[in-house]
Amino acid sequence: MCFDLDSEPPIPRIVGAAVSHDDIELEAADGNRFAAFVATPDGEASVGVVVLPDVRGLYRFYEEVALRFAEREYAAIAIDYFGRTAGAAKRDEDFEYMEHVPLTTTEGVQADTRAAVAALRELGCRSLFTVGFCFGGRQSWLAAASGHGLAGAVGFYGRPGPAQDGSDGPAQRAGDMQAPILALQAGADQNITAEDNAAFEHALAAAGVEHELVSYDGAPHSFFDRKQEEFADASSDAWRRTLEFIERRS
Repeated sequence: MCFDLDSEPPIPRIVGAAVSHDDIELEAADGNRFAAFVATPDGEASVGVVVLPDVRGLYRFYEEVALRFAEREYAAIAIDYFGRTAGAAKRDEDFEYMEHVPLTTTEGVQADTRAAVAALRELGCRSLFTVGFCFGGRQSWLAAASGHGLAGAVGFYGRPGPAQDGSDGPAQRAGDMQAPILALQAGADQNITAEDNAAFEHALAAAGVEHELVSYDGAPHSFFDRKQEEFADASSDAWRRTLEFIERRS
């Protein structure tokens, strides 16, 4: 898990913004029903964002991220990963998510992402984006290679190389990507090296994929956290780049 359960995204709230939100269930094409959280502005939103959480799946931090998007007049749906193995019920803080991670596949995550994209289209969104963190950052980039019709894919400190089981990662799938990529990486990440990031950037360039990769010097994995006050500037810049990326392509 990237964040403590009481962590909050370091994103300014817009006081007085008219936003609605709800816990929902979505259904993927394979029949999987999974938990999700939807946040929408009042009035029609033309832009939709699928929020892809870290390896723990859906919890409060990512519901808050969805709310921050809705305050900026984007519809957002944050999804859970474990409907196939743990059901769609809301979970408490004692959820043993690591039992379910080995059973979670890229194919399953992308099927669920497609369902969230479809739900946002039903709300009237015409430009769709994914924004993911850690495990979800990797899945966000893979979403650009999965035929969802995205306008862009943003990943915070995602792993760009092959998975532990040897399956292709975003760098290996660069030739399949059909949307621009924004990668916001941690310069002091213990597990994702500068060489990993350079290989990803090279693969994107070789495939002709529009992209930007930013590495924040000295920032650790999961720096995007209100508790990480010493990296507030990196967090602020990453959020600014995310909003600008979406705005330019909407």
